[in-house]
Amino acid sequence: MVKIRMRRTGCTNHATYRIVAADSRSPRDGKFLEILGWYDTQIKENNFRLDIARVDYWLSQGAQPSATVASLIRRAKNPALKPHHATPAKKAEAKKEA
Repeated sequence: MVKIRMRRTGCTNHATYRIVAADSRSPRDGKFLEILGWYDTQIKENNFRLDIARVDYWLSQGAQPSATVASLIRRAKNPALKPHHATPAKKAEAKKEA
C-alpha cells in the first residue's frame, strides 16, 4: 500500500519535511516513490508547497495520506483555511450548553 507522508530532513532543532509517496513498509526516512512537496516548521506563513496534480494522481491510485498530510492537502486546495491551532477555541458555545 502507498502512503503519502512526511520524510524528515534538515538539521537538529530545525526540522523540515518532504512530503513523499512511499510504500507503507519502508522506514520514515527510507526509500520513496516520488517527492510531492515540502513543509517547513520554522516559517510562519506559506510554510508548505504541494504539487496538487501529483497528489490527486496518487490519491486516485489508492494512496492513503497521513493525518498531517491530509490537513496540508485541505489547506492547499482551500488557501482560506487556517491551521486548526491558529483560531482560538469557541468558549461561548460551551457556556450556552451548561
